[in-house]
Amino acid sequence: MAIIDASKLELVEKPVAINRVSKTVKGGRIMKFSALMVVGDGNGIVGFGIGKSSEVPDAIRKGIEDAKKNLIKIPLKGTTIPHEIVGVYGAGRVLLRPAAAGTGVIAGGPVRAVIEAAGIKDIRTKSLRSNNPCNVVRATFNGLQSLKSADEVAAKRGKTVKEIFGKAEGGEQ
Repeated sequence: MAIIDASKLELVEKPVAINRVSKTVKGGRIMKFSALMVVGDGNGIVGFGIGKSSEVPDAIRKGIEDAKKNLIKIPLKGTTIPHEIVGVYGAGRVLLRPAAAGTGVIAGGPVRAVIEAAGIKDIRTKSLRSNNPCNVVRATFNGLQSLKSADEVAAKRGKTVKEIFGKAEGGEQ
């Protein structure tokens, strides 16, 4: 996996979840904030990060910095993804399905933020099991990272892209 330089990209920043967390100590409760952020260039590059601080703007800034360190490149097929996949992380499961042009983004909450930041225009998703934003975002990333383009599959099998698609489509006409 290639390392992507965030300084050369125009990144869109999206907050997914901002939580107030408290720690009880001898003198009382200490309040802090955690921010789950997603960044993306809208063209197949996306990353997420978590920032924690005693102030919300600082937590958001730290989350964005963390997200820029974890950027991944997603193979796209036009305006959608190349194939169906289920991303899993902890109890979070996310089903990602390609959709026809014009369908739009059918996704909820945390998944929508990731998909929109990545620049995917047509997709159908379903968040299964956990609804914890952290686990759902990580499961979405797991699924997106596991996507394989037709070129990668062809190279792995030692064939051309035409051979792979030609046999599957040509036999049923």
